[in-house]
Amino acid sequence: MVELAGIVILGILAQWFAWRLKLPAILPLILIGLLVGPIASLYMEDGQKLIQPIWNGEKGLFPGESLYYFVSLAISIILFEGGLTLKRSEIRNIGPVITKLITLGSLVTFLCAGIATHYIFELSWQISFLFAALIIVTGPTVITPILRNIPLKKDVSAVLKWEGILIDPIGALAAVLVFEFISVGEGKAYTITALIEFGKILLFGFTFGFTFAHALTFVIKKNFIPHYLLNVVSLSTVLLVFVMSDSFAHESGLLAVVVMGMVMGNTDLPNIKELLYFKESLSIILISILFILLAANINISDLELILNWKTAGLFAIIVFIIRPLGVFLSSINSNLKFNEKLFIGWVGPRGIVAAGIASLFGSKLLAKGEAGAEFITPLVFMIVLGTVLLNATTARMFAKAIGVFLTKSEGILIIGASKASRLIADYLNKNNRHVVLIDNNQTNIIKAKKLGLEAFTANIYADSLTDNIELNDVGYLMALTGNSDINKYAVNNFGKEFGANGSFRLVNADEMNNPENNPKEGLFSHTDDFIKLTETARKYPAVHEIELKDKEHYEALIEITKADENVVPIFLKTPKGDLQIISSFSTDFEDITDKYRLVYLGKIFDVDETKDEVEIEQQDAE
Repeated sequence: MVELAGIVILGILAQWFAWRLKLPAILPLILIGLLVGPIASLYMEDGQKLIQPIWNGEKGLFPGESLYYFVSLAISIILFEGGLTLKRSEIRNIGPVITKLITLGSLVTFLCAGIATHYIFELSWQISFLFAALIIVTGPTVITPILRNIPLKKDVSAVLKWEGILIDPIGALAAVLVFEFISVGEGKAYTITALIEFGKILLFGFTFGFTFAHALTFVIKKNFIPHYLLNVVSLSTVLLVFVMSDSFAHESGLLAVVVMGMVMGNTDLPNIKELLYFKESLSIILISILFILLAANINISDLELILNWKTAGLFAIIVFIIRPLGVFLSSINSNLKFNEKLFIGWVGPRGIVAAGIASLFGSKLLAKGEAGAEFITPLVFMIVLGTVLLNATTARMFAKAIGVFLTKSEGILIIGASKASRLIADYLNKNNRHVVLIDNNQTNIIKAKKLGLEAFTANIYADSLTDNIELNDVGYLMALTGNSDINKYAVNNFGKEFGANGSFRLVNADEMNNPENNPKEGLFSHTDDFIKLTETARKYPAVHEIELKDKEHYEALIEITKADENVVPIFLKTPKGDLQIISSFSTDFEDITDKYRLVYLGKIFDVDETKDEVEIEQQDAE
């Protein structure tokens, strides 16, 4: 009981320290596992570990292979949660790169790492390629915390995120095929077995994943499940899918849960955010427990086995040669720039799937007396710990050094997805600005997605909003909801995170009627509140541009929009196509020439009528 409680407590403490230090949680978790496991055994009188994961005849938490069953079930939940976060809209430009990374990139890692391991450690080809298969996978639980702390171009972060989740089943599949080769032996028997296993994994993985994803989506939409049971029913379904698929084809369960998560994550599921919150919390606990258990399960003799120059050489080859080689080959003829490829090649931390499967297969081969099997688990843990430590400490500096670090985040986050917000977001999107809408109204989000906009349902009061890596290039915030309190809260609480270059909100009725009390973050003009914006979008649902002559022309047009209930000024467009947000407290822009444009929502200006009004405005000003 003390050991179980201790694992949970230490795990959450490690998560907290990782949050405070902005590090991937896997790093302190593995270190804690090593401290209470192999390192503790050096100082205990009886040579026992403080936490003994597998029953050794005297003490231990899990008898026999129970630990690996628990690990497998936990990984299924983690991967399902990762699959839920994969959105098709993220990969419009980089879909082919991701496909090549999980196919060609995996093959490069498998072949090159296998050859390197064989010649450096003089292990058999079978054991060498089993190790290579296990380190194919990159860890989504490790990459996500790294990406959260580095403002990157959306395509770069999307490549790393998608690769980290999709490659897990690929690595597991490769490991299964090599393991079968070792178990069955080479020749015709293995060829037939491998083909059968490969086909079964794909067949049952995709079949169970698609079928149960659509089935669970259907029963949720039809309200066949009461709200208070929704999360636990979803959890039990994930476990059911994993176990059923795995019973038909070993390791196909990983593919099944990833497919299930991806399908459900890309449907218009009204409760998808609640599922994500629940699964995210559960994943944090499971990850904390798993890494401590797996690290504690290593013996001191395993560490002594690999602490030498050979291990350092193998690590350097995998990280500095094989990983970049796979990335560059996979991104030929892509839209990625050289420095972006270089960064993706640098960031390739391994995670829980590699560690979990390595522990399982390593122990099975040791029990069979396979020569060299004792190297599998410690070598994989060395790669996991080394890559996490390297990437967690250097990714930010490396991003700055090679120029992929966004010094000025140009993305725009719009709070509220009403019709007016969607019109503005659509214009921004068509002008090549990354824009994201969030709203707690599912209907508004669905309408936004139909326009091809990036939008998701979110609670503005939830802290998890800052953890969304899709927002790591956002530098502007526009709060456009009809609730003044929400708008103020968004600016005050997320202005520093997402509004580094500008944080704005709509003025409310009181502020609009008292221009002297106009807030510094007010949007558009002091006459434009949510009601005017909404009515304008309802009557004239379009965004227009009008050419400007000079600064006086711009100022005169702004005065006209203040008096006209059907026109709202939004942006000032520069000759280079940059968009500057117009605010109510500062509409005075310098150096406006005839190449600038005023972007506005509402009815189209009558050029002749506007010309006369502008002249009158200018005369009055004189």
